[in-house]
Amino acid sequence: MLGPLRSLLERLRDAKNRLTDEEARDALKESAPTNGGGAPGAIVGEAFLEVRALIGEVSTMGVVLRDIDSGLIDFPALVDDREVYLCWRLEDDDEIEFWHELDTGFGGRQPL
Repeated sequence: MLGPLRSLLERLRDAKNRLTDEEARDALKESAPTNGGGAPGAIVGEAFLEVRALIGEVSTMGVVLRDIDSGLIDFPALVDDREVYLCWRLEDDDEIEFWHELDTGFGGRQPL
């Protein structure tokens, strides 16, 4: 599952970066009053739709998206009959190696 998720999260991060690109936003501000945004408006609009669709894809996989920039995600799981999250991010290897309690977040992650 991590292979497809890695690709999806990289696409999500790229789309988010297009959405928040300063140059596109500045061009949009300048052109919006006269023509609805033109090409910059299309770039931002398309990026928004892609971000929304990709977040939906992650969610349907049963994964909790925590941070787009780092690709941080949590997988609900049971460890010793306790509900926990298995924790993974894009810079990690291709195996899940960490977990954390439901209320501790990334700062409380521990090796499996």
